[in-house]
Amino acid sequence: MDIGLYQQQSMKLVMTQELRQAISLLQLSTHELTNYIEEAALENPLMELERQEPMMHTIHEAYNMPVMWHDEPPEMQEKEDHRDFSMFDQVGDDNIGISDYLIEQIRLMPLNELEMKQLKHLAGNVGDNGYLEGSYKEAAKVFSISPEQYEDLVVTLQTLEPAGVAARSLQECLMLQLKRMSPRNELAEKVVAAGLEELGTRNWKNLATELNVSLKDIQKVYDDIQQLHPYPGSPFDVEKPVWLVPDVYIEKDGSEFCVRLHDDSLPKIRLNDQYRQLLESKEEGEATEYAQKKYKQLTWILKSIDQRQQTIRNVTEAIVEFQYDFFKDGSNEMKPLTLKDVADKADVHESTVSRTTTNKYVQTPHGLFELKHFFSTGVSSLDGEQTSTLAIKNMIHDLVNQEEKQAPLSDQKISTQLESDKGISISRRAVAKYRDELNIPSSSKRKRYV
Repeated sequence: MDIGLYQQQSMKLVMTQELRQAISLLQLSTHELTNYIEEAALENPLMELERQEPMMHTIHEAYNMPVMWHDEPPEMQEKEDHRDFSMFDQVGDDNIGISDYLIEQIRLMPLNELEMKQLKHLAGNVGDNGYLEGSYKEAAKVFSISPEQYEDLVVTLQTLEPAGVAARSLQECLMLQLKRMSPRNELAEKVVAAGLEELGTRNWKNLATELNVSLKDIQKVYDDIQQLHPYPGSPFDVEKPVWLVPDVYIEKDGSEFCVRLHDDSLPKIRLNDQYRQLLESKEEGEATEYAQKKYKQLTWILKSIDQRQQTIRNVTEAIVEFQYDFFKDGSNEMKPLTLKDVADKADVHESTVSRTTTNKYVQTPHGLFELKHFFSTGVSSLDGEQTSTLAIKNMIHDLVNQEEKQAPLSDQKISTQLESDKGISISRRAVAKYRDELNIPSSSKRKRYV
């Protein structure tokens, strides 16, 4: 074996900071990208953001600065909503908690100072779900009261709105609501008092026998109880909704579909005039070096954004081409599609497609979807064609919706019907798996007696 020094050439990909930046921007949603741009502007004095002008001014040609142009935002017509809003809708908007709402009612009650203080204390122990937390022993440490006095306070608290509040169990919560009904539903009260577990497990035949009523009567009780609120405090525990802003629009243009990026929501970026003059002056010094460094960062940000937008467009256009029938006719026409299919079509790596479709939403003629929604595995039909699992799920959903409610379809019958009607052969277990993913109960739990 010869020992010595040798020269050898090799190539390897170096992950530069700029490349990391481009990859990270690709994964961001439009909302997240807006936040990123705003944060970058705070750290880079060369960046100025515009939100009002429909177009940005061009930057001096000497620096060949990439310019971002934006489509006009889509015309949106605001329609008046004449729905009546309940007290709970208004409470949620005002961000008032269930305890505060109870205390507001307590202030209006004819109570002495001690009783009011005690009730307010108990109201503060009502959790976000509307149930009373704590115990008599804990309350007795604060107030010198007997168990009977404590129970009287709880009963008083339970007379307040909403019905079922301050209950200590699901059974008590439902019973409190039933007792406020007019006329009273005595059978429902009996079921809640003695057979709530059997009702929930759908052991209805035993329950009907025990109460000497028909299955139709039990079905009616079940339907009535379904209208009650198991968590009376939930209308008050409302988080602010997260608005999903489309990153891409797919719009019909004759017989074709065009892809439009939601660029108009992004801040427009321009170069600060003072720093532009400093860069053009070609003066030497620390200020100029600093400006050149920040200018390079700005250029990379703009190039990364431009590359991100183009990649999203290319990937979305590839998805549209593969899923044309879906955009034309609806979800039952969804075809099996893999990351590799789109990657080959868009001439990018599979990992790029994965990053591009992460946290991105597309507005289509059939609604708002995540870009990942259009990827699905397939099942071979009897004629050799591939059908996506999403399309099969939609077929199962349709079959269940159309079934006779007194004789719902079993998983085996759904499997048989898919094969006879659609030529799709899938096992009973596969049907059960897809049904569970659709949150559809089994046939025994879907059966109705009225």
